[in-house]
Amino acid sequence: MLCRLASAETNEPRTNWAGNYRYTAPHLHLPESVEEVQKIVKSCAKLKALGARHSFNGIADSGENQISLKKMTKMSLDAKARSVTVEAGVTYGELAPYLDSHGFALHNLASLPHISVVGARATGTHGSGIKNGNLSTAVSGLELVTANGEIVKLTRGHDHFEGAVVDLGAFGVVTKVTLDAQPTFQIRQAVYENLPFSVLEKHLDDVFSAGYSVSLFTDWQNHRATQVWIKSRDGEIPEEFYGATPAAKKLHPLAGHSAENCTEQLGIPGPWYERLPHFRMNFTPSSGAELQTEYFVPRNRGWEAIRAVERLRDEITPHLFITELRAIDRDALWMSPAYNRPSLAIHFTWKPEWPAVKSILPHIEAALAPFDARPHWAKLFVMPGARIQTLYEKLPDFLALAKHYDPSGKFRNRFLETTVLS
Repeated sequence: MLCRLASAETNEPRTNWAGNYRYTAPHLHLPESVEEVQKIVKSCAKLKALGARHSFNGIADSGENQISLKKMTKMSLDAKARSVTVEAGVTYGELAPYLDSHGFALHNLASLPHISVVGARATGTHGSGIKNGNLSTAVSGLELVTANGEIVKLTRGHDHFEGAVVDLGAFGVVTKVTLDAQPTFQIRQAVYENLPFSVLEKHLDDVFSAGYSVSLFTDWQNHRATQVWIKSRDGEIPEEFYGATPAAKKLHPLAGHSAENCTEQLGIPGPWYERLPHFRMNFTPSSGAELQTEYFVPRNRGWEAIRAVERLRDEITPHLFITELRAIDRDALWMSPAYNRPSLAIHFTWKPEWPAVKSILPHIEAALAPFDARPHWAKLFVMPGARIQTLYEKLPDFLALAKHYDPSGKFRNRFLETTVLS
């Protein structure tokens, strides 16, 4: 059933931002209010919410209808409660300067600010920081329209809350979220080159504790991280870092790319939202035309996992732009890749060579299998659903909630059916 409403667009092919995925839904609905969302949801037999199109797979796709809330962009700060409520069309690039102008900040940001707040929440998207939870851990409340068109509001402490925050789009259309805020702060960012991997065997936690947020980049060759990005909230930037060389100029994570696209470095202090992401809002993030995969492993086995992947270096490197290693704190959100364990995220930014990448992923996933690696929900992986389902102990409770909010399967799609709902 294709629900034809005045708000629907039907005539333009739609792809994700990287261009590797073309959505199959023939109708895209663009409501401007919660009331319009309710009408659309009630009129459609099948529907999926579409965020800022930064997913690399079909998690937001539908064979019938998609709904984008990009026109719903209201923000409301409660300074007394130290919280901010945003509608589903708001991106982090829009929210952050709004918050900062009122003297507030978020605890964490992803490497690029172009993603939507509500979309990032749905998949457990993270930033970085050994003591920082993923972006979804800032959520203290959410509002969603369920399959029958009713509005449900959940807040932290509700029995369903920890299952509903990272919901993979399975419960309904989330129209707004409330996030914890904190007083604004400054960050200094410094970059170092050529950190020997051998340092990580004994000092992995020390390296990732060297700043408020720390990222290591590698091409997997020469047993080293090509760059280390340290974002420091307190204290001075170290002159030496485990044998790595301080960068003498501003760098891009990808060799040969202009650093103009990147946030300020060289220890120059600036607002949190202009340092925590790697890329500036009005510039092309990362490479642009690319593929991405990412796996989360327990941080206490991070060195073993790094070594396991490094053994595949000659297979990986020809098709790789760069790999990024980041630490994320544990959380209590049922379907978060960092659920119940402090994690190391191993992120691959690939050249747009899907046949080759698809042939490599089974080898990477096999190498990481002893560490119960969980794939990022919004990126590319080939891990069978039966395997993924063993990695989430709260999956039965999640499935029960999905059935509760969506008994007819209105928000089910091929991605959900092959990964978690089978």
